[in-house]
Parts: sequence; C-alpha cells; structure tokens
Amino acid sequence: MAKRIAIIQGHPDPAGHRLLHAMADAYAEGATAAGHEVRRIEVAKLEFSLLRTQVDFETGALPPALVQPSDDMRWAEHWVFLFPLWHGTMPALFKGFLEHIFRPGFAMEYKKEGFPKRLLAGRSARIVVTMGMPVLLYRWYFGAYGLRAFERSMLSFAGIKPVHESLYGLSFADQKKRARWLEDLRRHGGRGD
Repeated sequence: MAKRIAIIQGHPDPAGHRLLHAMADAYAEGATAAGHEVRRIEVAKLEFSLLRTQVDFETGALPPALVQPSDDMRWAEHWVFLFPLWHGTMPALFKGFLEHIFRPGFAMEYKKEGFPKRLLAGRSARIVVTMGMPVLLYRWYFGAYGLRAFERSMLSFAGIKPVHESLYGLSFADQKKRARWLEDLRRHGGRGD
C-alpha cells in the first residue's frame, strides 16, 4: 500500500554533498520506485528565528519559511528524519526547526487537566543518524541519550509510533560499507518504513 512520506533532512550544511544527503536520495529513490509519494524538506535551506519564549511557543505565528514544511509534515503518514550526531544529539538548527513544528496545535493539544492530547497518532517515523563513533559505543556508553530524548519527548509524546532507527558509525566505514548503507535505506524507502 502506497504511503505519503516526508523526508526531513536535518544536516545544517546548506551546500549538501554529505553522506546524509546521499542517504536521503537513496530512501527517496526506493520510495518513489515503489509507488510512495515523497516530499522533501531541507532544513539548512530554511530561514527562521529560534523560539525564545513560552508565549511564542504556545501562541506565536509560525515563521513564513516553515509554513510549507509544516504542511508537508501534516500531509505525510510516515516521516524520515536524517541528521548527524553533534555533541551526542542533533544539531541546533535542526532542534530549532523541530521546536517550531512541534508546537501546540500541530503535535499536541493542551487540556485543562492531565496530559495533552496527542495529535500525530497514526503516523510512523524512521530516524537516520550518522556519527563519528561506533554505534555500540553511543548506545552502551552514552546511553543514546540524544536519540532517546527525540524519540520520547517529541515523537512518542505527540503519538508517533512505531519509530525505527538506522544508526551509522562513520569511524571505520569504507566505501563498500557506505554503499551497503545506501542500499539499506533504498530498501527502507521501498517498504515505506
């Protein structure tokens, strides 16, 4: 069954030409070939200010550059987030983008009592992360805290499940291994997962 997929490229380098850009391309190729509809968002090419107050977060206007990305994400049934690991978590630009998008009215709806209502139930996600250390070290020694925070505090909190992970340690990756990673993402794209 065909899905509507949004690929959100969170690498902060607007020039592109990074492994994560090739990974996004591979996922999109696989998805398109399998009949899925794909929309892409390049966070590094968007101009927006950071949120600074609770009032802005709760009631402020979405920056004009983020209206279309927000619409694309609302349209999608499955989201693919790609970003490099920086200091154990996502780059600040990508975090700033997500803070704008995951506002009340999009991700959750506040109630007078209890937890907010999750507005993104029925959607799924895949998180693709590259890092300069072995993945096992990130998971075991560091507890993958940056990834866990994203999954629990943003995605799961808004009702998104399942959330799958594709983590890639670049420290010992040769060209053959990178080519296998691209094929892996092409297969995920084809399945829409």
